[in-house]
Amino acid sequence: MATAVPVERDAVAEAFPGPVREAGLPGAVVHRTGGGTDVLAAGVGPALAAASTAAALTAAALDGRPYGLVVSAGIAGGFAPHAPLGSLVVADEITAADLGAETADGFLPVTDLGFGTVTHRPPETLVRAAATASGARTGTVLTVSTVTGTAARADALRARHPRALAEAMEGFGVAEAAAAHGVPVLEVRAVSNPVGPRDRAAWRIGDALAALTEGFGKLAPVLESWNRHDHR
Repeated sequence: MATAVPVERDAVAEAFPGPVREAGLPGAVVHRTGGGTDVLAAGVGPALAAASTAAALTAAALDGRPYGLVVSAGIAGGFAPHAPLGSLVVADEITAADLGAETADGFLPVTDLGFGTVTHRPPETLVRAAATASGARTGTVLTVSTVTGTAARADALRARHPRALAEAMEGFGVAEAAAAHGVPVLEVRAVSNPVGPRDRAAWRIGDALAALTEGFGKLAPVLESWNRHDHR
């Protein structure tokens, strides 16, 4: 599991039974639950999240215990009315929303410039199982380097990505690292605030963290089952 910050890491780890201990890996420190799930506070933003996740993946592989699944997890902004405060979202597409170029005719994703990728798709069977177990909504989760703070940008993102349910800052970076190692990825987000005008008074971070813990409590059997099988 890769979260942005320690408070998200702790909310996820709390969902798994047994004591949690720190385990040092070259380039990363993970919190290992009693069931053997590693939870990493990978850092804020796609670049640091990718670097930290890649370091953990490499260290685990070199240690002879490679990971079978990477999950990007944490809180996020939700696009109203489809992802209300406190709801859980499972990504069926993880998309870099601002990786590309601004032109006189509008935004062009990097793929339209002839290189790169902007979307990773988690395994469909895993998305369905995760959503069924947790009651989560499924749709696109956008990764941004600059959090949306205006209604105009929220509208522009929804126009470009009509299936978007949430935006966060790490999922695409985590997915890039997982893809480089040939490991499947999933993204799970609990909604703490609406995407749009920046209004700190409207944020419900505590409620979202509680929803994250509750959601992963329901997801744990699905994720543990996935890790015990070779799903390619």
